Amino acid sequence: MANSSGFFASSVPSLRSRIQPPIGIYRSGLRSLEGFSNRVLCSSTIKGAEKPSTGAFPAESRVPRLVSKGCKLVGCGSAAPTLMVSNDDLAKIVHTSDEWISVRTGIRNRRVLSDKDNLTTLAVEAASKALDMAQVDPDDVDLVLMCTSTPEDLFGSAPQIQKALGCKRNPLAYDITAACSGFVLGLVSAACHVRGGGFQNVLVIGADALSRYVDWTDRGTCILFGDAAGAVLVQACDSEEDGLFSFDLHSDGDGQRHLTATMKENEMDNAGGSNGSVLGFPPRRSSYSCIQMNGKEVFRFAVRCVPQSIESALEKAGLPRSSIDWLLLHQANQRIIDAVATRLEIPPERVISNLANYGNTSAASIPLALDEAVRSGKVKAGHTIAAAGFGAGLTWGSAILRWG
Repeated sequence: MANSSGFFASSVPSLRSRIQPPIGIYRSGLRSLEGFSNRVLCSSTIKGAEKPSTGAFPAESRVPRLVSKGCKLVGCGSAAPTLMVSNDDLAKIVHTSDEWISVRTGIRNRRVLSDKDNLTTLAVEAASKALDMAQVDPDDVDLVLMCTSTPEDLFGSAPQIQKALGCKRNPLAYDITAACSGFVLGLVSAACHVRGGGFQNVLVIGADALSRYVDWTDRGTCILFGDAAGAVLVQACDSEEDGLFSFDLHSDGDGQRHLTATMKENEMDNAGGSNGSVLGFPPRRSSYSCIQMNGKEVFRFAVRCVPQSIESALEKAGLPRSSIDWLLLHQANQRIIDAVATRLEIPPERVISNLANYGNTSAASIPLALDEAVRSGKVKAGHTIAAAGFGAGLTWGSAILRWG
């Protein structure tokens, strides 16, 4: 039974004989039951229900009832910095060339934050466009999820986005940190809030500025990353219109060593000693190191795990591969995108890619590519999309969804 927090408690005995098998939502996906698709057991006050004989409770008793609830994607938006850095530009500061980069990655340009931009502004612009497309007023937003690994405040950026959007009812806003998988996790979190928490409109924003954590003398990493923001509005609907069919989520901390930006102490801080204080105190100030990546291992991980995850999500949704209109992967590397598509036997004309123009924008890459595909008319209402994110953690996940 769903409680007020959106979690699930044990099945109610009186219902168990009426509904078989019991309803469940699992870690790695959604499970629908025949005749009860996407329905959640909720507690509700019903007049005339059986009352305890002791008289210790009010005349109205809380008994479970079935509530149908679904969610759908109804708006999208994106934003990118004004500064464009081409492969030829990079060749001026690091030993590389346009051909070397494009052949290995598929990237030709990337956008990078400059003094004129900041990540919060990009996120607000993307979110505003999503609201405009959905024709939803900021005051009707119930929740803002900011998926990012590069917030402009240690304690998160989501509340500042909520403020800048002009949401006067002070809706909940918080950050989700899951690197390049962040947006997929944000979508699943939004669905859980809608289905289990009664939220009506949830903004899911993916935004990152990894250029701030790139070693611009390392041609193995600096050629890959760009900055951007993308957003979608997830809206409650009847279960018959539900647009998130299933999902599959995983992490593997053992693979963390292949893609990191770890904390490091400032060697110059406290150089004068502890002034007689306890040894090692006060602690040195810390900052994050530049991104360190084992490209070969990340490639092997992605081409092995992502197709498996999408296959798992399709199985949970009860859909064949042929039902996929579009494959939308995290835009990390064109070789990865092509390899995953080949393993899933999805032809190139059904694969969404804008990597060449933006590079790897981490949590922003999926909503950024989706927004361009929707606004260009490529993705239309009713189309089924297999989306998957993967990256640092290691984390990876996929979702089978319908646009509109």
